Amino acid sequence: MKNLVLIFLVLSTVGAMAQTNVYTTANAHAHNDYQHEPPLVTAYNSKFGSIEVDLFLNDNDLIVAHTEKDVINNKRFEDLYVKPLVEYIKANNGNIYEDPTQSLILMIDVKSEAVPTLNKITDMLSKYPEITQCKSLMILVSGNKPDPSTYLAYPPYIWFDGLLSIKYRPDELTRIAILSDNFINYTSWKGTDNIPEKNWLALQKAVAKGHELGKKVRFWNTPDFVDGWQKVIELGVDYIDTYSIKSLAEYLKKNRPEKKSN
Repeated sequence: MKNLVLIFLVLSTVGAMAQTNVYTTANAHAHNDYQHEPPLVTAYNSKFGSIEVDLFLNDNDLIVAHTEKDVINNKRFEDLYVKPLVEYIKANNGNIYEDPTQSLILMIDVKSEAVPTLNKITDMLSKYPEITQCKSLMILVSGNKPDPSTYLAYPPYIWFDGLLSIKYRPDELTRIAILSDNFINYTSWKGTDNIPEKNWLALQKAVAKGHELGKKVRFWNTPDFVDGWQKVIELGVDYIDTYSIKSLAEYLKKNRPEKKSN
């Protein structure tokens, strides 16, 4: 029975997170979204498919901050993200977006110790069934994560961002939705001239590995302008990492590039 439930969860999530054959803002990832004012709003209104927030556990509260010294600003995760997302879901009859076929990933980049921070996240979210039961919203844990062998012990609404460089067991992969990696681990290309062939082949191999495992693929630290977006699109990644929310949204709206078939 447990295996049947797990299979159902995986299939339902794959269906909810399915993308079209054309790149849209559903393929866009708002890197460090909280550094925009106001947080969440710009990326959400642009209908981004993924929004990232960095979290620290501080004095038993979850604080949005990029570094530990920023914790003093006391920007509470519950106020900036959780409660607004609940209101969006209520307004959209249980869906995260008005279009029930469109989904959103809330990527939580854990900056403090993994286990106690994740325990606090699950405790907080358990108070909001609108979020935990929303099939078009995925809670994805990145950054400092617990040991993969423990992934199945967490509530089914918690998913994990894996690393392309790690070989996971089949049971661990059932709770990993995306496989990511640092772009600069593959190349020092900054957006001028061409990516060296050796680096390009390594990037292609990494993307192919993720797709062969049935996972979405994302790179961070990619050049954040048109030439960089074009290259990761050419690679066939599933999420384009950006801090330039409005510029990427406009680029995708105007160009609508086709996705590379896996």
